[in-house]
Amino acid sequence: MKRIGILSDTHGFLDDSIFSHFNDCDEIWHAGDIGNTDISHRLSEFKPYKAVFGNIDDKSVRLKHPEWHLFEEENIRIVIIHIAGSIPRYTKEVQKLIEEHKPQILICGHSHILKVAPDKKNNLLYINPGAAGHHGFHKFRTILKMDLDAGQIKNMQAIELGKRGIN
Repeated sequence: MKRIGILSDTHGFLDDSIFSHFNDCDEIWHAGDIGNTDISHRLSEFKPYKAVFGNIDDKSVRLKHPEWHLFEEENIRIVIIHIAGSIPRYTKEVQKLIEEHKPQILICGHSHILKVAPDKKNNLLYINPGAAGHHGFHKFRTILKMDLDAGQIKNMQAIELGKRGIN
């Protein structure tokens, strides 16, 4: 079993409470719009870390992280990409990734809207942790935690970090 912390859209701000929320996690996954390499450095020093770049990320972040990441964890195939669209209107690139790789989990960011929903047509779980940073139109900053255990997703937990614009 692995406990995973998921966040997105930090936009250069990393709430210190993330470290206590993710303290019991085995890994942290960031779905893009990181903001700067300092965020990546701090998270990767804390826990094993996977991340993709987002549309606001500069060259230094893009050199450190891929646009999308495909991997398997606890017998579950996962794709992380920043801009995915939404069920059932995925971007052309994401639709191609789904058709080619058949992930069971698709993790994305960009919308700043927390959403976890099954995509029955593609037989996957769509996960967007919302936005953990202050930049954007969201009202509350959010992150997610979940357990992956031998092909199953368990104990999904949404965590509110507080209002956007307030530290």
